[in-house]
Amino acid sequence: MFQTDTFEDTELRGDPGAAAVATTALVTPNAPADRGELFFQRCLWCGTPAYRRSFCRACGSVALRRERSAGDGVVVRRHGQVPHNTWFVAMNEGFNLLCQATDASPVTVGSRVSVVRAVAPLGQGLPVVEPTRPPTSDRWW
Repeated sequence: MFQTDTFEDTELRGDPGAAAVATTALVTPNAPADRGELFFQRCLWCGTPAYRRSFCRACGSVALRRERSAGDGVVVRRHGQVPHNTWFVAMNEGFNLLCQATDASPVTVGSRVSVVRAVAPLGQGLPVVEPTRPPTSDRWW
């Protein structure tokens, strides 16, 4: 069988246990719910950011590192019906996030939002965001 060296192999060759440490989550899955923090994954091979993935959508690598998100983004479009109040948000780190908006103030496309709660108490559900600033113009892009 033809074998090639991957980025993970060449970078972590000196320490055989380093590959397992680099791809293992450092926190428990329910930890972000307690602190309101949002975590995402970044591919170790190509650097593509992703949210809740088992492999990189760009290169197919399974070596993903968890990183803490700042929690800020821009609303891209609505998803679903009005009662659910779900939106797609383009986060500043480069990944897209399906989330629910709070009922405190209206959210429109182009609004700047921040994450209030990363996940529901049992680790299920969508992240919750609230607007930090209304859209500055009709064309946010």
